[in-house]
Amino acid sequence: MSISDVTESWLAAHYDQLVAWRRHIHRHPELGRQEFATTQFVAERLADAGLNPKVLPAGTGLTCDIGPEHRPRIALRADMDALPMAERTNLPFASALPGVAHACGHDAHTAILLGAALALNSVPDLPVSVRLVFQAAEELMPGGAIDAINAGVLAGVSRIFALHCDPRLAVGRVATIPGPITSAADSLEITLHSAGGHTSRPHLTSDLVYGLGALITGVPGILSRRVDPRHSTVMVWGAVNAGVAANAIPQLGTLAGTVRTASRETWLELEALVGEAVSSLLAPLGIAHSLQYNRGVPPVVNEEISTRIMTHAIEAIGPEVLADTHQSGGGEDFSWYLEEVPGAMARLGVWSGQGPQLDLHQPTFDLDERALGVGVRVMANLVEQSAAF
Repeated sequence: MSISDVTESWLAAHYDQLVAWRRHIHRHPELGRQEFATTQFVAERLADAGLNPKVLPAGTGLTCDIGPEHRPRIALRADMDALPMAERTNLPFASALPGVAHACGHDAHTAILLGAALALNSVPDLPVSVRLVFQAAEELMPGGAIDAINAGVLAGVSRIFALHCDPRLAVGRVATIPGPITSAADSLEITLHSAGGHTSRPHLTSDLVYGLGALITGVPGILSRRVDPRHSTVMVWGAVNAGVAANAIPQLGTLAGTVRTASRETWLELEALVGEAVSSLLAPLGIAHSLQYNRGVPPVVNEEISTRIMTHAIEAIGPEVLADTHQSGGGEDFSWYLEEVPGAMARLGVWSGQGPQLDLHQPTFDLDERALGVGVRVMANLVEQSAAF
């Protein structure tokens, strides 16, 4: 029997179990680097199948090898962490932990890889060796992928693959493209200091609120003139805080936001460009400041041959499954793996086809669980297709 045939047999016998795994993980979410119970849940099921999972040094995340050691090894990755937000889905298996929710589909990613692992474990002779990577802390910056890489999860790995839920794509469709498929994402916080004063005498002090306004409009404007517009670089402020009284210039103010770019080269230059822009805008106003610039993740850049393997794995399910997609402005720490080895990511359709397309990171986000079987098929097919390259 082919890997595809074995996978279909496994899904026919275990689909309800696959859904139950996803719902259990969804009901018991854990934040980044706190995924101890989720790690144990996955490890126990792999061990019950006769496999040898290895928990990563921090106690969250794990790896597990399947297949002959003497053959080339590919890696399949899933992320496990949830988001610090309340869930408002009213599902019977909604989060049991207040203020924590799987609003990005990582519960599905974990269940899919676990299902693929047990299906592949039923194949008598895999054509390539497989390393399962269940990763912690994807939602944190710069991401738990760095911890996993430092723990040696890529040792001996020739390629790595991953799926990510896409609520803009109908269930039953999977999409990928060669080259950049996500963007680099950084965050920053600027703190302004001044002596403060009366609003009737702004000339006698440093007007901190005016300075915040200059930064809000000025920094994105300067970047638009310093960065190639073809690189899709965008800065958006998410928080601004200063003062409590209408007639008092405050002594302290903060401004926080994100900056994203489709270009890895631009990403490497952004911290210096932002710092220069902030300093130049505040210098004439005499306002002291500090800038905390947090480097996030580079873009996920799908390698050409790996994308071909992914495309074939998708098409093997059926000719209607492969869909078109574009580079997004979101960040994904899968990019760190691709700094080390070639690989590819694909988008897994999870929209039911009816009702609103709820976005990721929304408290009402949910997915069509039929996508779980599609994800298992793609992951298993990747093993079969990788043998040809």
